[in-house]
Amino acid sequence: MATESRSSDSWSIGRIGAFLERLGPTWLAGAIAAGPATMASLLVAGASFGYALLWVVVLSAVLGTVGQYLSMRLGLLTEAGIVAVVERHLGSRWAWVLVIDVVLAAGLAQLVIMKTLAGVTATIVASAGVGIAALTDPRLWGVVWALVLAAGLAGGGYRVAEVGAKVLVSVVVVAFVASAFVVPIDPAAAASGLQPTIPSGVDGALVAAGILGGAVHITLLTMQSYTMRARGWTRSETDIATFDVVSSMLVAFGVFSLGVFLVAASVLPSAGVDPATIDGVGAAQTLGPVAGEYATWLFFAGLLGAAVSTLGGNTIVPPYLLADKFGWDRSVSDPRYRATIVVVALASAIGPFLGGTFFQLLVLTLAFGLVGTPFAIAVLLALLNDPSVVPETNSVPANVGGLALFAVATVLAGEFVLAELETVAEPLSAFVVAFAAAMALAILGVAGRYGRDRIAAR
Repeated sequence: MATESRSSDSWSIGRIGAFLERLGPTWLAGAIAAGPATMASLLVAGASFGYALLWVVVLSAVLGTVGQYLSMRLGLLTEAGIVAVVERHLGSRWAWVLVIDVVLAAGLAQLVIMKTLAGVTATIVASAGVGIAALTDPRLWGVVWALVLAAGLAGGGYRVAEVGAKVLVSVVVVAFVASAFVVPIDPAAAASGLQPTIPSGVDGALVAAGILGGAVHITLLTMQSYTMRARGWTRSETDIATFDVVSSMLVAFGVFSLGVFLVAASVLPSAGVDPATIDGVGAAQTLGPVAGEYATWLFFAGLLGAAVSTLGGNTIVPPYLLADKFGWDRSVSDPRYRATIVVVALASAIGPFLGGTFFQLLVLTLAFGLVGTPFAIAVLLALLNDPSVVPETNSVPANVGGLALFAVATVLAGEFVLAELETVAEPLSAFVVAFAAAMALAILGVAGRYGRDRIAAR
């Protein structure tokens, strides 16, 4: 009997291990979501408004899960990349709009996240007592990490990115959950943050847009169909794909977001940290007097892991869409796809040369990405409700969730754009406003096209 019991336990452990091994595609999206850009928004939110935006943190995990579920359904039901599906059913013009939208958002994120990674690496090296000046220069580390990124992804492709995402996201979640346990959190004050309010006008709206943009971002919505194709998933894998979405976005990303936000809201306001100048290094060092050196290094480890995992996932997004548009094979066996990965990875070395504090740039990056996200959501909903595209159109709950996602993303993106209108004479603000106007017209175009097609089909 004992032998049979041990055999049963071994079989169960082996079965669980095999099940966990099958997870992956959404963990890449989760790796991008649980990155330094999201962390920046969470830290700024906590430092600026205490617990007031906790409801946005919770909502971001829920809506992020809805977005990944819709993307997952399109990928499984069409068994094709989203660009190919858009080109086939909406036309080449809309496919190009989607590609350009993603490349702009992902490209900006790539530069700013590399700036973060290089800066954190240099600070950790300096904190470890290394006296060599060159090793504490973020620009050097930007080049080093770009080369590592290019070699790893161009050599191993999707599998390297997926395994790295699983490991690093797990490390990041553990690090920030541990940080939350060693920091004094006021449960009653935290609970008050579940009441929906946007504090301080446009400043609060910008930070809220940044938090939501971490989970509901156009790169996350578009990459899902490609990562599932890389895994070879079809409609028969619907159950495992759904579990993949929930475990990554709702659980892992949700726990990460809560951990970072609660630490920030509990420590940073009372420490007198200036939200306008906050960065990851400063946030980590602020924890030292409150929770000890252990908390500081935990935070450093989480920040470093988040930056590496995000860069790994983000790097492959533009090559996926470009390869789909030009008809290349989306694997490193195709030299054109591999060369595109190398170009995107190496171009990220420019990031550390950008001016400005990287945490403020990260919040702006997420908010900018959110401006392009409603278009991607509109495309997903149009395709998933078209019986000529998918054999099984959206259920009522899926459409309700999708429309709620579209509404919230549009409102928060609109608040960000309204803030940019106040400084529209500046080049960056003018670009954001022009980009938002183009995306609004694109949404109207897709809606009009869907309406005409449905009328014609009757």
